[in-house]
Amino acid sequence: QVQLVESGGGLVQAGGSLRLSCAASGRTFTFSNYAMGWFRQAPGKEREFVAAISGSGSSTYYADSLKGRFTISRDNAKNTVYLQMNSLKPEDTAVYYCAARRSNIVIVTATAYNYWGQGTQVTVSS
Repeated sequence: QVQLVESGGGLVQAGGSLRLSCAASGRTFTFSNYAMGWFRQAPGKEREFVAAISGSGSSTYYADSLKGRFTISRDNAKNTVYLQMNSLKPEDTAVYYCAARRSNIVIVTATAYNYWGQGTQVTVSS
């Protein structure tokens, strides 16, 4: 089992920045063996892909609409994945979730992940 805990959400004005963190833990767990992803879900909308990163951190992938504003990274020594969000817009308001799956490739499909965090709320005011 893998436990994921997100943090770093909050209320920010449009144009501002936030950095989300997702700390992973587990009994027999090697973080670098896990692909990680960030997803978000706004009220009344389906969960959507934000960004993903391979276990080594060498490969990343982003939703086209977010390229250039969001950056995913990971620190395997700290068992943590990050999402740096810049130039935030009101439409970025959502609950942000991190997800994990044992894999050596980048995964962009939500249904392929088998571990999820509880989510952290990001609200961007205009």
